[in-house]
Amino acid sequence: MKKQYVILGLLLGCLQFAQAQFTLDGEFRPRTEYLHGFGNLIPEASEPDFFTVTRARLNAGYSTESYKIYMSIQDILLWGENPQIVHSDINNKFDLFEAWAELQLGKGWSTKLGRQVLSYDDQRILGGLDWAQQGRNHDAALIKYAKDDFALDLALAFNQDNLGAAGNLYATTPLFSYKTMQMLHLNKKFGDFTGSLLAMNTGYQNGTPGVSNLQTFGTHLNYKKGAFGVTANAYIQTGERLGEIDVKGAYDLSLDLSYKASEKVSIGAGVEVISGNDAGAGETGAFFPLYGTNHKFNGLMDYFYVGNHANTIGLVDIHLGADFKLSETSNLSVNILNFSGEQELASGEKSLGTELDLVFAKKFNGYSLVLGYSQMFAADGMYELKGITKADAADGQNWAWAMLVIKPKFLN
Repeated sequence: MKKQYVILGLLLGCLQFAQAQFTLDGEFRPRTEYLHGFGNLIPEASEPDFFTVTRARLNAGYSTESYKIYMSIQDILLWGENPQIVHSDINNKFDLFEAWAELQLGKGWSTKLGRQVLSYDDQRILGGLDWAQQGRNHDAALIKYAKDDFALDLALAFNQDNLGAAGNLYATTPLFSYKTMQMLHLNKKFGDFTGSLLAMNTGYQNGTPGVSNLQTFGTHLNYKKGAFGVTANAYIQTGERLGEIDVKGAYDLSLDLSYKASEKVSIGAGVEVISGNDAGAGETGAFFPLYGTNHKFNGLMDYFYVGNHANTIGLVDIHLGADFKLSETSNLSVNILNFSGEQELASGEKSLGTELDLVFAKKFNGYSLVLGYSQMFAADGMYELKGITKADAADGQNWAWAMLVIKPKFLN
């Protein structure tokens, strides 16, 4: 009789497992970089940087008809940072990148709670920043609705970095971290056309209990018909930036065109205009793209809006690019970007320079290799902007990198 109960229990367990799905996968991504002017102009007297950083991730997911659970742990390893025979990670870069649960509420509604990636549209305002080895995440509650070609997401967050005394509602000090966040994103497809609307408020702690609230509103539009595509962004910002700085008239406008000339060649061209600061003391007209994947925009060398270029002369980015499919497993992308300020520098100069970006990707059996090279041809305005004279700057401001990507599927 006991044997029958055991068999029945095993059958019930197998039935439950069959109705659910468990996945276990990972990522191993070392990247070696040679920096001779990445993010800033390097002086002639300075030595270039050279290092290798690895991202190692382990991802586990479990889903049923009523809920999903997902966890992603990662470690970011700078080669050589740990002394020999060290028994722990002394740099505290081992962390929980994602940990969330999504509950199905019925009739198209669901809610996603926990540490998660918020990535929308072309990732200009909210993105996962996957290029950075650490990535970008948010601790938030997300309410979702989806039906046919319509989707609605509402995100809510209230952050702390220190519990402090009981009842302390004000403790968020890390740079660029918001205290509160409310975000509404709407997306609708109309055949070949897709449109999105975004409304977001981010509150930044100035003290106890002061909070500056910044509002970002805008739209992302995308049209694709056959070989031709058009993408446009239009965003504005108002309210207060961190430090109680009034934001007035800040905007980000962009237009990109793409054309698939053949099965092996695609070309594109576009322009982005980001407002600069033309306001008086205590005010700004400069737009900042907040929590997007900024490495994707304005050149791969990250001279603009990647921990820099905030509240300054803005940017006009005119770019041309082409993608070449070299074989079934390899491709090459070439992009040329010309930069100038939306506002003038103190000298009256606007021109900042031109950047060339080359990226080659090759797929192998189970892994891929990506190589990149970028060169900045700085104009006089770039030297003024970055606070270095042309005579003191090194010749050939460039950056090169190589990245190996392995994504094993352990269990599915």
